[in-house]
Amino acid sequence: MTFHRVLGRSFAGMTMLAASGASSAPQTADLSWIAGHWLECTLRGEATETWTDDRGGVMLGLSKSIRDGRTSWELSRIDRTPEGIAFFASPKGQQPTAFKAVSITKDKVVFEKPDHDFPQRVVYMREGDRLTGRIEGTVGGKLRSAEWHYRLSPLNATCPANSPER
Repeated sequence: MTFHRVLGRSFAGMTMLAASGASSAPQTADLSWIAGHWLECTLRGEATETWTDDRGGVMLGLSKSIRDGRTSWELSRIDRTPEGIAFFASPKGQQPTAFKAVSITKDKVVFEKPDHDFPQRVVYMREGDRLTGRIEGTVGGKLRSAEWHYRLSPLNATCPANSPER
């Protein structure tokens, strides 16, 4: 085989790879497993998280908890930034805080912002029709965390009265 044929084949292979859009950089599509309406029912109350798909390169989220007659809520988004994928949290309409994705797998993502007051980490893990959301970090030098165990549910599903699901 001549040098020109080898060079031509190498160039053709590189062109096809570039045209395929192959990239090792994470995309919001890598987190499409989060999309859906997620519901947690406990004796304390109910919590929901609803995530859109990644059309347009961004996922939008809304979480709402009703516990002991009190309602809390948060608007979120997962978006691409110049530094990579990030989770933006805006509890009760506050200015968004960005947490950078430090690990993304087919069923788990870890976002971090070490200099944030609390939490410093946001973690999502999916197993079948279950999604676990976890926040963790330190407060006053002590390790703290909170965890939600959601089940994939029809949009706007609510918990049955006095019937927590585990």
